[in-house]
Amino acid sequence: MKKLHYLFLFFCFFCWKSAFSQQELAIIPKDTIKRVIDPNAPAKAAFYSALVPGLGQAYNKKYWKMPIVYLGLGISVGTYLDQNKKYNEFRNEYKRRLDGTFDPEHPIYGGVDNDRLIRAQRFHQRNRDLAVLVTAGIYILNIIDANVDAHLLQFNVNDNLSVSPDIYHNQMNNRFNTGLKLTYEF
Repeated sequence: MKKLHYLFLFFCFFCWKSAFSQQELAIIPKDTIKRVIDPNAPAKAAFYSALVPGLGQAYNKKYWKMPIVYLGLGISVGTYLDQNKKYNEFRNEYKRRLDGTFDPEHPIYGGVDNDRLIRAQRFHQRNRDLAVLVTAGIYILNIIDANVDAHLLQFNVNDNLSVSPDIYHNQMNNRFNTGLKLTYEF
């Protein structure tokens, strides 16, 4: 009777397991999972960066780039303001000299002749204009960076496509040859 009892338990155990073994499980490899690509993401990032500098970088979740954008814009705007102030100082002093209302005992401009004032005006005017160009360049680069970065976020980079340098031994002449190996796995 005990043997029959054990035999019954043995068959119940295997029949119970086989009843659940008929379920199908879907196995999806990791590299075949499709990401949703938003074709408008680069345009949104560029628009946000054009609206507020650095906002496109935040949209792309590249927060470390935002201080670089603001630092570049801050330095160029600060340079513009400083050079404009100096340009106006030299210009006003030159105007006073033309009017005849200047002070020859002035601590800064007393020993400076008119030619040097004109050259100082041109120097600071050129630097001021250059600061405007640099500011515009940083602003445009900010927009381009946000757009390109949004494009590259959608770029597929996995191990199915790889290029690697290869050094192999040529047995015919007993030398090592170098080359590039392009591999595409399905």
